[in-house]
Amino acid sequence: MTEIQNGSLGVHFVKIDENHDGQRIDNFLLGRLKGVPKSRVYRILRKGEVRVNGSRVKAEYRLQVGDAVRIPPVRVAERDVPAGPSPKLQQLLEQNIVYEDTAFLVVNKPAGLAVHGGSGVSLGLIESLRATRPSAPFLELVHRLDRETSGCLMIAKKRSMLRHLQDEMRAGRVVKVYQALCCGSWPKGMKRISAPLRKNELKSGERVVKVDPDGKASVTHFQVLHRYRGATLLEVALETGRTHQIRVHCQFAGCPLAGDEKYADVECNRQMREKGLRRMFLHAGQLEVSLPDGQLVDIRSPLPGDLAALLTNLE
Repeated sequence: MTEIQNGSLGVHFVKIDENHDGQRIDNFLLGRLKGVPKSRVYRILRKGEVRVNGSRVKAEYRLQVGDAVRIPPVRVAERDVPAGPSPKLQQLLEQNIVYEDTAFLVVNKPAGLAVHGGSGVSLGLIESLRATRPSAPFLELVHRLDRETSGCLMIAKKRSMLRHLQDEMRAGRVVKVYQALCCGSWPKGMKRISAPLRKNELKSGERVVKVDPDGKASVTHFQVLHRYRGATLLEVALETGRTHQIRVHCQFAGCPLAGDEKYADVECNRQMREKGLRRMFLHAGQLEVSLPDGQLVDIRSPLPGDLAALLTNLE
């Protein structure tokens, strides 16, 4: 992306490259004009202050390689700049990259690290990775993992790959397999749960997901790997990818995830803490994706040491 600034007027002219090809103009502006209220961004679009190749465009216009975008001078509110990632965190992220090519990478996300900033988190994995690789022109999350979930997380290095991988996920062609420890004895013969999920927001702002007939279709597949006294180790495959899907479907089956504070079994969690569990037992252990050229990539991440140690203690 090439940028030219007219110093006397404060007008910016940006030439679009492949990293923004296909992106909506409103999303492009929201990403560039951080700190500017969303209403202000849409107002300058409606008034025609933003131009593409000299012409007015609507918010849904999709940018193309070579487009020249005129961005008017906009006052950006001063904000406290969050501290960057520590050298230790930067090193940890680089060490946890389990796959990388020219178009995307997969990082073995540590538990406890949010995938992005917001909701009281100033710095997430994606912001930390961008700070670690300041010369990378494009780094975007392909999907998300809950903060306490560890394992395989895809990051696109090109917008074309971002679109490809998200299209693959929407079509159900990306295999995502997790290992989960649930409380109690998993019902025999229960290998598939199809229960619609609805996302609700409490007055506190907390998100809670519940099984609801009016919710979105949600399907999860389960396979018992091992039965312990008071707990069951499961291999879980997602057919759909709803917020908190595995957690809520396990709760729906009467066997919530060990260490899950939101959909918890309080007594089970207490017993698991005594055995050494310090977080929710959910690990994204495998991703299988097809690249644009048809190559199939199978990426695996072994169970982290803290979760493996817990299983040893349960034996």
